[in-house]
Amino acid sequence: MNLRDLEYLVALADHRHFGKAAEACFVSQPTLSTQIKKLEAQLGVDLIERARQVMLTAAGEQVVARARSVLADIDDIRGIARQARDPRSGTLRLGAFPTIAPYLLPHVVGELRSRFPDLELLLVEEKTSVLLDQLAAGRLDAAVLALPVDEETFHAEPLFREEFVLAVPAGHRLASTHPAGLAELAGERMLLLTEGHCLRDQALSVCRSAGVAEQDDFRATSLETLRYMVAAGGGITLLPRLSVEAPVATSSAICLRHFMAPAPHRDIALVSRKTSVLRDLLPEIAAALRQLPADLVTPLTSAHPD
Repeated sequence: MNLRDLEYLVALADHRHFGKAAEACFVSQPTLSTQIKKLEAQLGVDLIERARQVMLTAAGEQVVARARSVLADIDDIRGIARQARDPRSGTLRLGAFPTIAPYLLPHVVGELRSRFPDLELLLVEEKTSVLLDQLAAGRLDAAVLALPVDEETFHAEPLFREEFVLAVPAGHRLASTHPAGLAELAGERMLLLTEGHCLRDQALSVCRSAGVAEQDDFRATSLETLRYMVAAGGGITLLPRLSVEAPVATSSAICLRHFMAPAPHRDIALVSRKTSVLRDLLPEIAAALRQLPADLVTPLTSAHPD
């Protein structure tokens, strides 16, 4: 058994297709297939059920889980050596969830490249649950996520607090230049994202506080869809502050209102494994990610703000 065989097996588990797994591993399909068979022969058990669609056997599922852990440990070993040579060089695999990635990254990528010119930055945009799985498996080094996260498994370096703004169609009864109070929203129905987006859970919490119901005949898959629906008069919604400020374009068909204090918000953190070999570098990455215009977010430096 060797590490390359485990990489082939994990790739096959991820892609459920011999051709795609081979392509991901940069080998031919016969090579990958042969090595998987050798691994099965070595272990004396079938790991793959070869049907129309590749499926893992019960034993295969368990072996893949252990293989992911082994490969993550090996990657950490490589990271230790890389960091020992130069902590600011190498590769940083950074994740971010969809309702913050396109609005945060334009502000901070330049700062990251300026501070760490020899650091290769690989960016991944996925839902929170996927990012946490990739972090745990060692496929990401860190991820920008909304708090809270599982503190037993992960370390969270707080970045900033981002307030929500109310977005309503121009001409709506709530359209105003004055700060909004949650009580004003009572009786409204709010457009929300579909299941799996952390912003949906955060917005639902605000809805419960304000006596607002979800508009249950529509669920968006992105903030841009929510924005278009509001502009078309389809309802009201909550948008994160970064998503409505330059360089993001605004629409005259939408009225944006800030909330009275204490405004609904989300706290954003840089999350990593507690065992990460980059733990000495990540606080510097966090400091760069906090470099946002002071009027957009509130920087956080304590573990858990009130």
